[in-house]
Amino acid sequence: MFTGIIESVGKIISIQKEGSNKQFKIASPISHELRIDQSVSHQGVCLTVISVGEGFHAVVAVEETLKKSNFDLLQENDLVNLERSMVANGRFDGHIVQGHVDQTAIVEKIADQNGSWLIDFSFDAMTGNLTIEKGSIAVNGVSLTCFNSVPGRFSVALIPYTFEHTAFNQLKEGHTVNLEFDVVGKYIKQILAQKI
Repeated sequence: MFTGIIESVGKIISIQKEGSNKQFKIASPISHELRIDQSVSHQGVCLTVISVGEGFHAVVAVEETLKKSNFDLLQENDLVNLERSMVANGRFDGHIVQGHVDQTAIVEKIADQNGSWLIDFSFDAMTGNLTIEKGSIAVNGVSLTCFNSVPGRFSVALIPYTFEHTAFNQLKEGHTVNLEFDVVGKYIKQILAQKI
């Protein structure tokens, strides 16, 4: 389990196809602290560390992950947001993030607000996923607050710290991002659907 508070940014240094999967080697300031079999959020996707080297670590994205996330679009030198699993004996910042991407979205617009950034996203509403005004969403693993929420669209505002300390500063209009919708909302939606 994660909180959506990004710990570090890594750079993809190699990608290898392995059957229907892909192995990613990522260099980051925290790679040397990781251990094999540890769960780490990469762009909001919970992946298991399979090896650790000098300044890098490796993970594998299976076919299901490649289909549901933007990992099949990533290339060498792309930056990824990294977060180790939540520590149970500290403050719980952000919101509950499982590292299970629900679907992707497209960056529609990025507006520099002279001290913050306003980003508009669109996603396929036919999946049944939804956001609510002032609700939580994880975008590429970052815990954010939604507004301008309508079916298939929402906006977020980034403070300078988030913009500068995550891979959001590499985002461009038209890019694909990973979305994980609020887990509490997903459970409520499922319960209500079963009562109909």
